[in-house]
Amino acid sequence: MPGIRSIVWLIALCIAAGSALVQAQAYPTRPVRLVVGFTPGGGVDINARLLASKLSELLGQQVIVDNRPGAGTNIANELVAKSAPDGYTLLVNSPAVAINMALYKNLPYDTLRDFAAVSIFSESPNILVVNASSSATTLNELIALARAKPGVLNYSSAGTGTTQNLAGELFKLRTGTNIVHVPYKGSAPSLTALIAGDVDLTFANVPAILQHVKSGRLRPLASTGTRRSELMPDVPTMQETGLKGVEVTVWYGVLAPAATSRDIVNTLSEAIVKATRSPDIRQRLLDQGAEPVGSTPAEFDKILREEVAKWVDVIRASGIRPD
Repeated sequence: MPGIRSIVWLIALCIAAGSALVQAQAYPTRPVRLVVGFTPGGGVDINARLLASKLSELLGQQVIVDNRPGAGTNIANELVAKSAPDGYTLLVNSPAVAINMALYKNLPYDTLRDFAAVSIFSESPNILVVNASSSATTLNELIALARAKPGVLNYSSAGTGTTQNLAGELFKLRTGTNIVHVPYKGSAPSLTALIAGDVDLTFANVPAILQHVKSGRLRPLASTGTRRSELMPDVPTMQETGLKGVEVTVWYGVLAPAATSRDIVNTLSEAIVKATRSPDIRQRLLDQGAEPVGSTPAEFDKILREEVAKWVDVIRASGIRPD
């Protein structure tokens, strides 16, 4: 009889395993929601909608964008972190989900514990730009000017805690300079202040500055990316100019609740990689200033952990506090 019991248990295990496999292969069987912690029209939202349109085609189910702005994306982050880990509620976010770990106290979620990294869809580096009338024509000239005039130069940003603000603080730490931060409510007024000469420099995404550079109103000095931007190939990276440790890339990534099955995470990741390799999506991303990536879950997880550690150090050193 023990032999019969063993056979029964073996059959039961096979049935359970087969059922799990069928469920994984069947995913998705209903609409998938991409939660975005920003208002419609911004960089994260635009990328999410491009991705949603292609994923709908690749997954054979409707993929919809659900905007849940507020609290520095913490509303959206908490919603997804506490959602059922079934692959139907996903988060699309930027480095904000890593930055918030250091910027806010007593968060109702933990970025590294409560999310499974799926894939980075696209990215865009920040570019350090000055007014075209600035005496600094290279990055090294700007650093020399800042060191010669501590506390005199200032830089604008889209607000406290943004990647522009953190890029500025990281730049100060790596160069040993004292440049004053002037926060604005968004990228547009930040750039307007630079063009008007009210501030000396800023860090901004390629889409925001491209036309101003082409018109001759702004001068790009260096990129904070790990490689040159396809849209501004003549602009060197900071590392190329000799300044290391100021890599700040604005990525747009997809995350799932932590307990989501590995099969579902891999299915989503593979679909996102296919989306980034499709000629139509690639061109549409480049048209709006982003470059396609399509990373594996492991690659994204490594970046996420590095980002959390980096911004904890920068925020502690600079004393940044949320508005």
